[in-house]
Parts: sequence; structure tokens; C-alpha cells
Amino acid sequence: MHDPSSKPTPRRGKVSDPATEIDANSYSAFVVELKRRISEARHRASLAVNHELILLYWGIGRDILARQQREGWGAKVIDRLADDLRRIFPEMTGLSARNLKYMRAFAAAWTDAEFVQRVVAQLPWGHNVSLLDTVKATEKRAWYAEQAIEHGWSRAVLVHQIEGDLFARQGSALTNFSRTLPAGQSELAQQLLKDPYTFDFLALGPDMLERDLERGLIDHLRSLILELGKGFAFVGSQYHLEVGGQDYYVDLLFYHLRLRCFVVIELKIEEFKPEFAGKMNFYLSAIDDQLKHKDDQPTIGIILCKGRNEIIVEYALRDSSKPMGVAQYRLSPALPAQYQTTLPTVEELAREFPLISVVKLRIEIERALRDTMSEHGLLPAKPIGIDNMLRALHERSLAPAGTERFLESLRVMNEAAHGLDVDPESSRRAAEIGAAFLAELTRPL
Repeated sequence: MHDPSSKPTPRRGKVSDPATEIDANSYSAFVVELKRRISEARHRASLAVNHELILLYWGIGRDILARQQREGWGAKVIDRLADDLRRIFPEMTGLSARNLKYMRAFAAAWTDAEFVQRVVAQLPWGHNVSLLDTVKATEKRAWYAEQAIEHGWSRAVLVHQIEGDLFARQGSALTNFSRTLPAGQSELAQQLLKDPYTFDFLALGPDMLERDLERGLIDHLRSLILELGKGFAFVGSQYHLEVGGQDYYVDLLFYHLRLRCFVVIELKIEEFKPEFAGKMNFYLSAIDDQLKHKDDQPTIGIILCKGRNEIIVEYALRDSSKPMGVAQYRLSPALPAQYQTTLPTVEELAREFPLISVVKLRIEIERALRDTMSEHGLLPAKPIGIDNMLRALHERSLAPAGTERFLESLRVMNEAAHGLDVDPESSRRAAEIGAAFLAELTRPL
């Protein structure tokens, strides 16, 4: 019987074990998303501060110019102005007379306010000063400014590209891309090729062999990728192909992240010969057949020669159905023997530049994810990034268990793929996590 003296127990919501109350995968995905949004917001904030500072400097320079022209002020007014401004704003470090002169030169160099807003204000002040100091032609300076933004060049890399006259070399290789690639692909591929390539980080004597050139480029792989340009990810050297029961070896094999295709580079220490094109055509066919993914674009070949005759190149490429180009390279003079010992060893470079293996691993993971998406009928018509593929798999409970841990290392992989500096320990850890995730992703069910 019911005891009337007993007090009813208050009704409460369902109580569950806190450890099982929150879905672990859902929570982890939420944390990863918040980390991404917070990082992006912080990055936007830093960009906004830089943007406003550059616009301020441009405005100050423009006003100084206007006053000097309208009121006839001489150059000495800048020294006086610097003293007054530093007294009013003692905490600001950019108001020296030297910097005010740069502001005036900055405003004189960039008269288009829209271009300043859209492009120049995205660059740090140090980049803009280097452009003022080293590039006088407006068109050329604007090109370097846009390239620095697109490729994320540091100030040192920007100066290096200017000194190497990248503006004149970009898009100058002789190719058959316009005939063998779709319009958009051919234009992008053409612009990515240079002529000549500058391998001034090598010091090889006149008696060098092709294997010496190849070994030198591999030993200086970071410098090679910087010279090749953004998007080149190293796959291997002397890459083995088996065709018809016989062995063949490609000098250098890359994958281009923007073109979405393999790139074969063959090295020659002599003038271009027509038979080089025939051999390259053979390699491109083999790689398209053995390595190319169904979503990849046709493989591109680059023949790097000591020299070339334009007419011979034109004849050699005219009837080829495979996309290839021919470019020259130049080397620095050989170092004296006593300085050879100061060059870094392969082991030292391997320790210093572990990001190459990270980039290669990222490509393999992205390809494996595309395969997984395709197997489950989830692959969209347009390519999507790794983040979106993992999100789509997670929504259908198809994401591997190691997804959360992998996403933490994906940032490092993305930075490496875009040529940014990554510390060795972060690269090593990203490679370790990525390799485990790839093994999990490709493990048979």
C-alpha cells in the first residue's frame, strides 16, 4: 500500500553517466571546428591591423607629397615632421624621417587607391619597402606584389625572386600546352614554367655528369622546389617504372597540387635533341597508365637542358600528343675545392627539410580519401578539400577512428604543401600521425 506519510520524490530529467553523455566524435569535430574558426579570426585580425597600417602610411605619404607640391615645402620638412610626430606618439616606431621618406616614395609609386586597397595593403611594410628599393617599373612591381600575396613569400624570398628576375623568366619555356591541354589548364601550366631555371644554389664543375646534376638538385631539394614554384610536391628521384617487363627510371617526379597532375622532369647536360621528346613522350604515357588517378589531369613533362635551338624544339614538339615543355637552366660557377666541405650533406638536409615527405604523404591521404568517397558514392562533381571530405565521411559515420588526431596534424601538412617553413619536430610528428591515418584509411574492411 501507498504510505501517505512518504514524500514524493521530485521528478527530474533523465540522469546519465557524464562520461557517455556527450558523443566523443561529435564533440571532437566541434572542438576542431572551433579551433579553425578562432585561428582564422586571429589571422584576419592581424591582417586587418597590417591593412590599416599600410593605408595609414600611404595616406601620410600622399599628404606629404601634396603639401610639398602645393605649398612648396622642401625636403627638410620631413625631418621636422618626424621629430614632431615622435614627440606626439612616442610609442610608435615607424615615424622616423627615413620611414616618412619611404611613405612619400610609397605614395608616389602607387597612385591607384583601389590597387593599394586590394593588393599592396595586404603586404607587410617590409615587403613594400623592398619593392620600392629593387623594382622601379610599375607593371613589374605590381606583378611581384601580386605574386608575393599569392605564394605567401617571405621578404627574403621576395628579394630572391626579384634578384633572379622571375618576372622575365616566368612563362617563357617552349611548350605544346596550348594544343595538348584544355585552355584553362594550358594557360596555368604555361605560366608555371620558367626559362631559364636558375640553379644558383649548385656549384658544379664543367665535367659534371647528369647524375651529378640530379644529385645536386636532390641534395638541395628545398631550393629546387622554391625555384620550381608553388604547388610542386616531390614524389621521388630515379622513379622506377616497369614497362613490357623492362625497367625505366624517371629523373625527377613531382605532383602539382594546383594543376592536379604528375610532372616529370628530365635533366640533360647538353643541348636539346629531338630524341629527348620521344623519350619524354614514352614516360608520360607510362605514368598516365600506371600512376594517374582517374580524377588527375594529364601528366606534364619538362625537359631541362643546358641549351636549346627554338626551331628544333618547335619541330620536336609539333606532333606530340603529350603535354611537354623545354627549358634551359643555369648554374653558379663551381666552388673552389677548399669551400666544398662547407656545403650541407644529404643527411643534414634530410634533417632540415623533412617537410618534403609530409607533402608527399598529404597527397597520398587525399587520394585515399577520394577513393573512399568514390566507393560510397559521396564524391561530388567538383573537387573538395581534405577537411570537407572528412566532414562528409563523419556525417555518415564512415570517418576512421584516427580522424581527430589526424586533423590536428593537417595544418602542418597544409603549411608544408604551400612552401611555408615548418619546424622539424612538427614535420616528424605530422608524418607519423599521417602515416598511421593512411594505414587506417587503406586497411581492408
